Amino acid sequence: MTKFNNYINGVLTPSVHAHTFQNVNPADTDDIIGHFPISSEQEVHAAVLAASNAFISWSKMPAPKRGDILRKAGDIFTRRKEELSAIMTREMGKPLFETLGDIQEAIDTAYYAATETRRLFGYTAPSEMDNKMNMSFRTPIGVCGIITAWNFPIAVPSWKILPALACGNTVVFKPSEDSPHSAHIFAEILEEAGLPAGVFNVVYGDGSTGSALVENPAIKLIGFTGSTFTGKKIAERCGALNKKCSLEMGGKNAQIVMPDANIDLALDGVLWGAFGTTGQRCTATSRLILHKDIYDSFINALITKTTQIKLGNGAHPNTQMGPVINAKQLEKIQHYVAIARSEGATCVIGGDVEISGDCAKGHFYKPTIFIDVTSDMTIFKEEIFGPVLAVTKANSLDHAIELANNCDYGLSSSLFTGNVDAAFRAIRDIEAGITYINAPTIGAEAHMPFGGIKGTGNGHREGGWTAFEIFTEWKTVYVDYSGSLQRAQIDNY
Repeated sequence: MTKFNNYINGVLTPSVHAHTFQNVNPADTDDIIGHFPISSEQEVHAAVLAASNAFISWSKMPAPKRGDILRKAGDIFTRRKEELSAIMTREMGKPLFETLGDIQEAIDTAYYAATETRRLFGYTAPSEMDNKMNMSFRTPIGVCGIITAWNFPIAVPSWKILPALACGNTVVFKPSEDSPHSAHIFAEILEEAGLPAGVFNVVYGDGSTGSALVENPAIKLIGFTGSTFTGKKIAERCGALNKKCSLEMGGKNAQIVMPDANIDLALDGVLWGAFGTTGQRCTATSRLILHKDIYDSFINALITKTTQIKLGNGAHPNTQMGPVINAKQLEKIQHYVAIARSEGATCVIGGDVEISGDCAKGHFYKPTIFIDVTSDMTIFKEEIFGPVLAVTKANSLDHAIELANNCDYGLSSSLFTGNVDAAFRAIRDIEAGITYINAPTIGAEAHMPFGGIKGTGNGHREGGWTAFEIFTEWKTVYVDYSGSLQRAQIDNY
């Protein structure tokens, strides 16, 4: 049995106690990947101290030099792409073609962040006074605590960690208990790229470890991806402690299909959006809103295509949909399916676990579709995080947008239509941070802002140039070379 250690100050550091958790292959629960420490407050403190000490020199390194290291990290991610893909699939279940894409996001982000180290622009502006210069520039914040979910164990951490490092911050990273091995490789890659000791640290653990990170007074910012419930708790504590926090939380994303759409394309879109990553994405298409004129025919075609999805171990080349992450999540999905049935929704395919053949030893759930779903049903409103699609009928585009907006979340959205007027009305009126036209609700690109409104986030956007707003502070500078005291707003008017 492989035993993993925390990565603190450039060294794999054994835990001070014996408390560990198992990393289990969700496709085969007999396959134990390793034991990881449940880090104590003491170990979190050691990692934060290392990051605090490293910040002094790292923050003063010229930003383009930091970018050189991130560019090398991108090269190493590229070289180790196949190896890391297999590791990720084993520990969190996504098919290999999906984990390869996960790593590609980190590669793209590494190169993008490296380039942005030459573009950390400030602003200059004319002064209202004579012989005076006004300017502003970005400064790093300090030690950042990063807490992420398991479903994108390389991509999502890269969205936070690499921009944070580019800006001159140091990092303590607490990965999910369900995907810790990927974090171990992340540390290996950054070390090989030449990142100085202490700039990046990894502490494994559970919710108590995350809480210790949030509470540590030397942590200046928390970057979090996970459930809305946990995110709100973190925001409460960061508010009380006067810390910055960036939250990327839940979603209940809707795809709208109009009669003038390319129906085959819309079918492919909802299949990928609903059942890619086994529906375990914050951007997953969990609601399908169909215009009444195509409701029955679209559902029939969708059922046919859904029956063709190959469910199994993600390590096998023919697998299209892998397992649910763990037994607890499997029970949660079963619970929501039971509620949907009790509230009157009709299950037309799936609705149960899969325990035959290749799926006998894992946490597998069949692709599931409910029709006749109304906006007052639980399955319409609450995030399930599994391969369960709720289908609702709309009378018009306006009605469809109204249904899409009838939600506590506002992450992603989608409209399939051949009408440019309808497309721009949807772009304007749908309440979401992301809108796709003639594409599913999933598919973010590394150089564009990512995030949502309402219960999805707290106003920040990861990805693209907006990520650098999260990880920097603005400093305004006035240089007066007049040789006399000039009082703004007083002596000039």
